Amino acid sequence: MNSDLKIPSTNLLDFSNQNKTIMKNFNYLILLLIIGNSFVVSAQNSKQRKADRLYNDLAYVEAVEVYKELIEKDFNTDYNKQQIADSYTKLRRPQDAVVYYEDVVKQPNVSPEYYFKYAQALRGVKRYEESRTWLAKYQESGKNTSDVNEMLSNDMSKIKMKDDYTLEKAKFNSDFSDFGAYEKNGITYLISARNDGMSKSKKIYSWNGEPFLDVYVVNQEMVTPLQGDVNSILHDGPISISNDGKYMYFTRNNLINNKEGKRDKNATNNLKIYRATNQNGSWKDVVELPFNNNDYSVGHPSLSPDDKTLYFASDMPGGKGGTDLYKVEITGDNTYGAAVNLGDKINTSLDEAFPFLTKDNELYFSSNGHLGLGLMDIFKTDLKDTNAEIINLGAPINSSKDDFAYFQKSEVNTGWISSNRDGINDDVYGFNLLKPLVLKGTVSDDVNNQPIPNATIRLMGEDDKQIAFLETDSIGKYQTIISRDTKYPFEAKHIEYTEKSGEISSFDLGTKEELIYDIELSPIPDVEYLAEINNIYFDFDKSNIRPDAARELDKLVELMTDKYPELVIEIGSHTDFRGSDQYNEGLAIRRADATYKYLVEHGVAPERIVAHKGYGEKQPAVECDKCNAKQHQLNRRSMFKVVKMK
Repeated sequence: MNSDLKIPSTNLLDFSNQNKTIMKNFNYLILLLIIGNSFVVSAQNSKQRKADRLYNDLAYVEAVEVYKELIEKDFNTDYNKQQIADSYTKLRRPQDAVVYYEDVVKQPNVSPEYYFKYAQALRGVKRYEESRTWLAKYQESGKNTSDVNEMLSNDMSKIKMKDDYTLEKAKFNSDFSDFGAYEKNGITYLISARNDGMSKSKKIYSWNGEPFLDVYVVNQEMVTPLQGDVNSILHDGPISISNDGKYMYFTRNNLINNKEGKRDKNATNNLKIYRATNQNGSWKDVVELPFNNNDYSVGHPSLSPDDKTLYFASDMPGGKGGTDLYKVEITGDNTYGAAVNLGDKINTSLDEAFPFLTKDNELYFSSNGHLGLGLMDIFKTDLKDTNAEIINLGAPINSSKDDFAYFQKSEVNTGWISSNRDGINDDVYGFNLLKPLVLKGTVSDDVNNQPIPNATIRLMGEDDKQIAFLETDSIGKYQTIISRDTKYPFEAKHIEYTEKSGEISSFDLGTKEELIYDIELSPIPDVEYLAEINNIYFDFDKSNIRPDAARELDKLVELMTDKYPELVIEIGSHTDFRGSDQYNEGLAIRRADATYKYLVEHGVAPERIVAHKGYGEKQPAVECDKCNAKQHQLNRRSMFKVVKMK
């Protein structure tokens, strides 16, 4: 064999050793990768546990940031997007929640509950049609609650807006959450998370990263913490004060020795209602109401106008779902009757809260279970009427965000609401409930401005459906109440006039209480007589044109020469019953001729009067056997019939 084809044994040994070295290094690298991967997975698992712990501790602001870090590492992406979306919902930030829910609802095998959550978030950003689409998907999944049915079977035009408000942001708002403004005996109170260094509460609420809420007193530009023992280390407020100013009912977190929150079996720190007593301007002697419970929340107290009943919100067992509204009778000094649920007309499977009663026993409350403009809306109903509707107050009181804590000052139409419509935090807005706007006017003839009785006017809503049907009185007047800042298409009609349509606008009226809108109608071609010209009358057995008749004929001349140059008429003249038929026919012809001659002599072209007939006594204006002087006069007349008019 050729030595050139031989491979020396020493080279074989070297190759084998090199191969072993390479394999050892490869295995070492694999081991390092496995160990490194384990460290990475362990780190991500640790971060996941941290995010979930923050979420379960209701620290949603911090939880969101950790969940976002996990998504950036592509770790448990589907789950973490669900958690972020839910966190933003808890933080009442639908504009952020929709971004994540949009991805969540596309995930395979996602819970249908996310269809509903996405639908609610879409309402919070005014994407109502998309919201209805996802509500329908939620319903198709077998979730068929009455509240979803209401949201699907109605649209925004169904929301009744019977009252009109002006709205202005209160000057005492801070950079933190402010809500629940309340007035009693000339003193204004406020619930706020502001941290001005004067309040007992300096702890941070992990839910939203703000200080805990306290009760404050507003004195013009000064906002100071409430004096006494109401404010604690956790949340305090909202409040309600008795008419004599002796007792303050308020919401507070369930506390242990006023030092820390007591949690239930689900690790929830519930709310309770307490009562404080006014001692020379300082609120002391704080006592817990006996119907509180460690296992559920009771809050948002609101006294009835007579101080005999306390209304509140609670998620106690046996309710309709979420938080419901209840009432208890105040039977003595911190003694109460049984809690009574306000029923399923008011309460829904979602949340009702922040009750407020007026002196007229109208209940205002907030809900996300009734048809609304977005998240929580403010509604009202009349508790005196068992058949009263639940009325959405509409814009501007309600928005697509949370609107709540309605308070109306006693004996006046001003007060406050609270809303997060302008950002993340809640703010207080002052409102003025304007007096009803009265729409009134006159329907008249467009030639001589004579009023038209029995004309009809139809006012239409935005959906072109009739919302009011009006009829003018004997002097052509009409009147009704309308809403402000609205456009009303209308149709005005009368059998003898051309129909007129247009639009009445109630925008930019400020505090005006009346809107005057006059309507003019034009006679139609097929009317029997010219409505704008009165009949002309003659003396007994005469055919001359009297001065009063001349004035009416002058109006007709002006009408035919200036306003309606193509108007063609017919003249018909009549007599009373005195005289023979033959004589009266001749007298009527002479009267028709006199009328015709006057018109032509004053400028009306002869061809525009197609006929001038005498009817004698055959067509009386008044039928009478023994006519009096007035009845005879009414029968001695010339009348005008329209033959043609463009």
